[in-house]
Amino acid sequence: MHSKRAGNLTPITTMELERIYRLLFLAILVNVARQTQARFLPGPWIYAAHATFYGTEDALATMGGACGYGNLYQSGYGTATTALSSVLFKNGLGCGGCYQIRCVNSKYCYRGNPSVTVTATNLCPANWARPTNDGGWCNPPREHFDMSKPVFMKIAFWRAGIVPVAYRRVPCLKEGGIRFNLQGNYWWLLVYITNVGGPGDISRVHVKGSSTGWIPMTRNWGAAFQVFHSFQGQSISFMITAASTRETIIAWNVAPRWWRQGAIYSGGQLR
Repeated sequence: MHSKRAGNLTPITTMELERIYRLLFLAILVNVARQTQARFLPGPWIYAAHATFYGTEDALATMGGACGYGNLYQSGYGTATTALSSVLFKNGLGCGGCYQIRCVNSKYCYRGNPSVTVTATNLCPANWARPTNDGGWCNPPREHFDMSKPVFMKIAFWRAGIVPVAYRRVPCLKEGGIRFNLQGNYWWLLVYITNVGGPGDISRVHVKGSSTGWIPMTRNWGAAFQVFHSFQGQSISFMITAASTRETIIAWNVAPRWWRQGAIYSGGQLR
């Protein structure tokens, strides 16, 4: 009889062990990102706000704005937008949030109190020369929506000027991934972030080149984030954390290594 001999086991090298650890860490990171991606749900109705409008029916006055979304038609927001008083704007944290709004307790409300859903794209600045109940509609501590005229006209007669409203936060329904408009120069990356779904708002952004670790970005203004670092010749990934829910997603390799300034890339999405 011949006995079978067990084969010799090949020892794992230090390099192979490090590779296994890196793969395990990456798997854990992806799993955490998936677990934190809970769906954003509508909030309760709040009856403590008012709404006005600015501009005319063409909504040209709403283009641009303090969130940095530029041409609202091209960036996908259209005319269903609003400026927020500073209490809601929160120094840019409120950018991108979506609200359902309806006129209440006014003779100027349309029958049935229809509602509209709008995205926050601008700041309604305080008017310190006027009292809060007479022209200083956006002065703290007021919760106020200064809407585009076309969308205001869907909930109330525009001649009212100002109406009391009820509002609540709702999920932002967006098609496709988050959009990253890359600007800046060789040593400065400035990113305008639009088309954010789910809660819509952003509190933190981290960026990673294919040759770097995760680097925190700072808010430049509105929904624009910056970092002083060169990513030339590297593919770029982003880690996005929502302001309202603290949910985090990773958009891997959004921009290829041949990315260019002024181009828009998309990937990942909050829900």
